[in-house]
Amino acid sequence: MKMNFVNNCNVVFARAVKDYHKTDNVDSPVNNPYKEDSIEHLLYLKNWIDTVQWHLEDIIRDPQIDPAEALLIKRRIDHSNQERTDIVERIDTFFLNIYKDIKPKSDARINTESPAWAIDRLSILHVKLWHMREQTIRTDISEEQHAKCNGKLEILEEQLADMTTSITQLLEDYQSGARVMKVYRQMKMYNDPNLNPVLYGKKQKA
Repeated sequence: MKMNFVNNCNVVFARAVKDYHKTDNVDSPVNNPYKEDSIEHLLYLKNWIDTVQWHLEDIIRDPQIDPAEALLIKRRIDHSNQERTDIVERIDTFFLNIYKDIKPKSDARINTESPAWAIDRLSILHVKLWHMREQTIRTDISEEQHAKCNGKLEILEEQLADMTTSITQLLEDYQSGARVMKVYRQMKMYNDPNLNPVLYGKKQKA
């Protein structure tokens, strides 16, 4: 696993972003090329959600957007965020199963985030890279803007290399017992009708 796994993530994420842009339509159905029970299937779906949400965020910022449409998109983004969280937690379950028999060392450290949330950031980075590359090939912008976009692209590419290395090192630490494999579920409350006071308040009044 380790470096091979993270490199595999990069391949899957890059493919998902590219596949989405074949139609560049937020309503295009997901045509996941990986087996449903594979980790690659989850990774592909994760990035597809990230890519669609990127474009929804663009659409909702249109100053001419109809308020009713904006509300629908906002609710769609909320739903997308919940889906994203659910998939990240499924990826963390994958890692928990891998490292469940590893006994941490007595001086093992605890990381600030789980491996799946690090991979979540890696997925979003691939979406940023795609769209920054688009900016660098535009023909309707000034040389100054081209230079700025190229500079930003270089930074994003450096981040990709650094994140690939850092996540690999994190997985190596789990494998060796240098870090404790520990996951805290997000326990988001706003979508839960029993925990969001606006939702359960309405339920009580009804």
